Amino acid sequence: MAAPLAGQAGAALRDLALRSARLRGGFAAVQLTPRRWLNLQEYQSKKLMADHGVTVQRFFVADSANDALEAARRLKAKEIVLKAQILAGGRGKGIFNSGLKGGVHLTKDPKIVEQLAKQMIGYNLSTKQTPKDGVTVKKVMVAEALNISRETYFAILMDRACNGPVMVGSPQGGVDIEEVAVTSPELIFKEEIDIFEGIKDHQALRMAENLGFRGPLQQQAADQIKKLYNLFLRIDATQVEVNPFGETPEGQVVCFDAKINFDDNAEFRQKEIFAMDDKSENEPIENEAAKYDLKYIGLDGNIACFVNGAGLAMATCDMISLNGGKPANFLDLGGGVKEAQVYQAFKLLTADPKCFTASVFQKETDCGREDKAGPPRSC
Repeated sequence: MAAPLAGQAGAALRDLALRSARLRGGFAAVQLTPRRWLNLQEYQSKKLMADHGVTVQRFFVADSANDALEAARRLKAKEIVLKAQILAGGRGKGIFNSGLKGGVHLTKDPKIVEQLAKQMIGYNLSTKQTPKDGVTVKKVMVAEALNISRETYFAILMDRACNGPVMVGSPQGGVDIEEVAVTSPELIFKEEIDIFEGIKDHQALRMAENLGFRGPLQQQAADQIKKLYNLFLRIDATQVEVNPFGETPEGQVVCFDAKINFDDNAEFRQKEIFAMDDKSENEPIENEAAKYDLKYIGLDGNIACFVNGAGLAMATCDMISLNGGKPANFLDLGGGVKEAQVYQAFKLLTADPKCFTASVFQKETDCGREDKAGPPRSC
């Protein structure tokens, strides 16, 4: 299924980039409390994939220059890629306060890996997505560098319109998938998956063919697609996005880079994964908000947004900007907010001297609250 669904695929991916997608259901008496987003470093995501049989580059993680040197020697690879491990994107074009340019480097000499690691670990890396002063690099990933002869895009995600998981793929990978959806919609393919029957062999083979894999590579890609779906189910993911999902000159299908989103309501049965949550790069106020299951993102304005519902929060930020103001934050209390969370949210905002607080609440029929701007009322 191709072109007609390209817009839906792009919209679904944009939606997942802005919020934490969830499966909601169950009995009316059950109330799900929104949780904060889970952040995993690249090496953690790749380890999850490798543990589920997905083909990734061989790699080691190091937290010192000596460990990086030892890791490079253990790899015995023709070429090595050294990657600074931070959550922000744009590492390749980032700058360290040590003077080193770039958070991703290729070399064939393990000693160069050691020299580069000395200029990475313990120093701040600044990219377009980090705060002005950058983020301190505590670990580096030392991986086998593989040549990529062709790049494709592949993702599995929850789509509310389909009431279940869907596969989205494109033979044009290594680029922004939304741009592909706009400029070449015929290159976007979508395949719905029956949540009860799971992914079928013919579906995986068809997607592999649509991605441009031919001959033995088609079956190999289909096998990887099925393993990615198995990973998707077992870890309670809402999205597994592989870009690029590529092939090497040696005839190997490899998941070179991946982004995984999790269903935060499944934390009770994914304790090991959620224990890996990296909060070190968050602002202190974000970590404080997370203690009360509040989603807080700091912005550079002076009008604080105090909203229940991510969609309404984004709309509120837009209205402030359209009327000449600047939002100071994105604070989503969520639909299942409790009185104690509202109290803590007010404490967080009023503690910031730059903020003038504006609150917006959606209608909540269970307690008779009407849509209105202003302070909250008790339910």
